[in-house]
Amino acid sequence: MDEDIAYLSVVDIIDAYRGGSLSPVEVTEIALDRVDRLEPELNAFCHFAPEEAVAAAREAEARWRESSPLGPLDGIPITVKDQVLAKGWPTLRGSKTVDPDQDWSEDSPAVERAREQGAVILGKTTTPEFGWKGVTDSPLSGITRNPWDTRMTPGGSSGGSAAALAAGIGHAAIGTDAGGSVRIPGAFTGLVAMKATVGRVPVYPPSAVGTLSHVGPICRTVRDTALLLDVISAPDARDWLCLPGRDTSNSDSIKAGISGMSVAFSPTLGYAKVDPEVAGLFMTATHSFEQLGAHVEEVAVPFADPTECFRTHFFAGNLHAFRDLRPDQISLLDPGLARVLETARETDLAAFQLAADQRVALGRANRLFHERFDILLTPTLAVPAFPAGQLSPDGYDPEDWLQWSPFTYPFNLTGQPAITVPCGFTEQGLPVGLQIVGPIHGDELVLRAAHAYQAAHSTLERRPQI
Repeated sequence: MDEDIAYLSVVDIIDAYRGGSLSPVEVTEIALDRVDRLEPELNAFCHFAPEEAVAAAREAEARWRESSPLGPLDGIPITVKDQVLAKGWPTLRGSKTVDPDQDWSEDSPAVERAREQGAVILGKTTTPEFGWKGVTDSPLSGITRNPWDTRMTPGGSSGGSAAALAAGIGHAAIGTDAGGSVRIPGAFTGLVAMKATVGRVPVYPPSAVGTLSHVGPICRTVRDTALLLDVISAPDARDWLCLPGRDTSNSDSIKAGISGMSVAFSPTLGYAKVDPEVAGLFMTATHSFEQLGAHVEEVAVPFADPTECFRTHFFAGNLHAFRDLRPDQISLLDPGLARVLETARETDLAAFQLAADQRVALGRANRLFHERFDILLTPTLAVPAFPAGQLSPDGYDPEDWLQWSPFTYPFNLTGQPAITVPCGFTEQGLPVGLQIVGPIHGDELVLRAAHAYQAAHSTLERRPQI
């Protein structure tokens, strides 16, 4: 019974609170018990706050008894990635170079909005150092593992958030995504994770990699994703690029279906090397969109390979962020990150400006593409989860995580909304994700398509046996 509760959606828990069949304290205690039992295997938390969580749950319980909840997250246990400020707790970003003894009296916008709606925050989850790679291990926190197979990585950089949620710890998570960092672990752990249109969810403090970075929800269902996105996308003046509030709710619009929608799909984007099992599951998923009433067409190469453009932006941003580190601090960094900084030093102004021009061209190409197509389908990743502690799976460059995540980072460059939704399992029982990409500001289209697909092809009955 406790495990069934642990895997309930946010929407279902709120219904149970309203009906009185569950209480926030009961649900929170189940989550805390699972942390005690599973954390030694997962290593998903870098800061765990059971006493604060229980106190918040008791306050939520009192509000529900009075039929006066604060909002749609009241009493819902969630986690926050350790790249996102949470008042009272250090945000160390997986690094030994960050001094924990400083002022931590501010919430990031997404956390502030979640608290205002009554969310119960269980703690902060692990990340690779400063979120620099697509797997989750760091000099500070060690290796985080995938609950579907603890020999495997959960992906990254929001890997702790995804590992915990997939293991039934909490019911939603707040992560960050500058090159795929909610979608990568979402796909590797069988979850739904979304990067909305740039500016839709306020980002503060500013990311080292500028407008590549997003804050986004990780959930079990598309309905929960829409709900959490509605909460955390409220405008915040600390992000000078944040978009104005919306008059409509994502939660209300996702049920419209996709009949008549124009859908493009690309198995490789013209440059990716894709695992055969992933490719097979992806093709099966694309065919289902025809059955759901959409017009579906394959596009081999929708745009030019943006890998080097992304690499220049991402790595140069990190180099700028670490420009004041002393040599003794650099010696504490993840060796892979230190190599990235050395490589980035070779990027001169002309090369960076060329990459800026390429980014503009990519954005223009995608805007024109979406005049023909409502959404684009790709695999979320080129591979299923691989052994933890490695940067890449066998057969891919061992020092380059971009090779096996070729479908996620293009849309950080363009700022388009993109979501991953589970589309099946490999023969080894590892989840595989389908990515749905929409035009800029087309978040509702993406959520509608994802909801329609998940409703027809749910994997929610399958759970990791950790």
